[in-house]
Amino acid sequence: MFDSLSERLSGIFDKLTRRGALSEADVNEAMREVRRALIEADVALDVVRSFTDKVRSRAVGAEVIRSVTPGQMVVKIVHDQLVEMLGSEAETIDLNAPAPVPIMMVGLQGSGKTTTTAKIARRLKERDKRKVLIASLDVRRPAAQEQLRVLGEQNGIDSLPIVAGQSPTDIATRALQAARLGGYDVVILDTAGRTHIDEPLMVEMADIKAIAKPHEILLVADSLTGQDAVNLARSFDERVGITGIVLTRTDGDGRGGAALSMRAVTGKPIKLLGTGEKSDALEDFHPGRIANRILGMGDIVSLVEKAAQNIDMEQAKKAAEKMRKGIFDLDDLAQQLRQMEKIGGMSGMLGMMPGVGKIKKQLEGANLDDRVIKRQVAIIGSMTKEERRNPDVLKASRKKRIASGSGTKVEDVNRLLKMHRQMADMMKAMGKQKGGGMLGKMMGALGGGGMGGMPNIDPAELEKLAKQMGGGAGGLPPGLPQGLSQGLSQGLKGIPGLGGAKLPGLGGGGFPGLPGKKK
Repeated sequence: MFDSLSERLSGIFDKLTRRGALSEADVNEAMREVRRALIEADVALDVVRSFTDKVRSRAVGAEVIRSVTPGQMVVKIVHDQLVEMLGSEAETIDLNAPAPVPIMMVGLQGSGKTTTTAKIARRLKERDKRKVLIASLDVRRPAAQEQLRVLGEQNGIDSLPIVAGQSPTDIATRALQAARLGGYDVVILDTAGRTHIDEPLMVEMADIKAIAKPHEILLVADSLTGQDAVNLARSFDERVGITGIVLTRTDGDGRGGAALSMRAVTGKPIKLLGTGEKSDALEDFHPGRIANRILGMGDIVSLVEKAAQNIDMEQAKKAAEKMRKGIFDLDDLAQQLRQMEKIGGMSGMLGMMPGVGKIKKQLEGANLDDRVIKRQVAIIGSMTKEERRNPDVLKASRKKRIASGSGTKVEDVNRLLKMHRQMADMMKAMGKQKGGGMLGKMMGALGGGGMGGMPNIDPAELEKLAKQMGGGAGGLPPGLPQGLSQGLSQGLKGIPGLGGAKLPGLGGGGFPGLPGKKK
């Protein structure tokens, strides 16, 4: 969603950071470019004015003049101002109320309310261990109630039985009663929408609110609608009083202006982002991490969180034990590739890596897709148990058989085996090293770099996540750093101009296994 804005801002700040000193004229010119970029991204005009005025007043002050790197200091100021505009602190759905906690979903028709209702219910059930009841109050849209029932069934969520002919307020009353009698922790009410805001819609919302007395009223807004989404949020807030916003379709090609404007215009926090069609494609909205993504600094912490939710703990422990002994066979490689697929594949992970914006054009030219991982897993699946455990037995005739069985070429098999050798050597080296742990090495590689000299990652937060993943103090489990670096390297091979690429924020380490530049 923020790709075009990120690209524009990166170009502006590259010019600034290359200069040894900045004059007021330089800052003013940069702010004009920033202003233009934000307006093109569909950010509300009053928000743009406020943002650029605050940045300019700080950027021409003494703190920039005295800074060793004035350009980077300006980037830091922009980053801080972005975080402030987006809400400073992440705010999640508040369940701190007597059970059952009523949550009311509002928004226009087609914004994704029903799908989002099911996503939130699944999230509360799996992550927060809450017993959730969902109920559709949409009696206008054909099959709306049936749609929510089916989504509930698919995700193991209880839904209120459908009774034909009831009004939305009657359904709300029945849902609350069923939630109390059934011992539910949360009841989510999916209300009806319209194609536009009108008086009957607002009256209906107000009537449901009066009966349900919801603890949370979440506005579901389509991020692709730009400034209309901001006007929508303002209208619903004035009439019903929303407590938070859920932005859907953030994986699309929207310009990001809605997200940047909504908090500033309404004062209400964006709580969740819908990142895809799947029922688990829902993320918490972290202002600091979003600001990092916009400015091309990556989002390693979100990447680690994804891994924490998807990595199998038992497998991670077994792999950690094998790694300590310096053992890493092709079964282990297949396991890491599957884990990489679960946490977003190459494209998903690359989007969270610091500095990837700098090589965006090369990546687009390479038509990078996640079928590379599937092919690699297929190649390993075509091997016998002996071959997977001892790749040294793989000679020409066996490679031909494996290539034929996996629908690939012998060159693909050779490339996979080379990647495995590199990873196996790295595992042996790690097994011999003492002190520091995997987390220390990862932090050292990241170097707290990125643009503006700001740390892209909070060590305490990452340490906490590492413990959740079963890595213990000072160590991430296998499956994230090792497989990540080598898997990305494999997928990035052959991209023109990327030989031996070293991404900013990765401590100049780049990706192991990338070929050197061709002379």
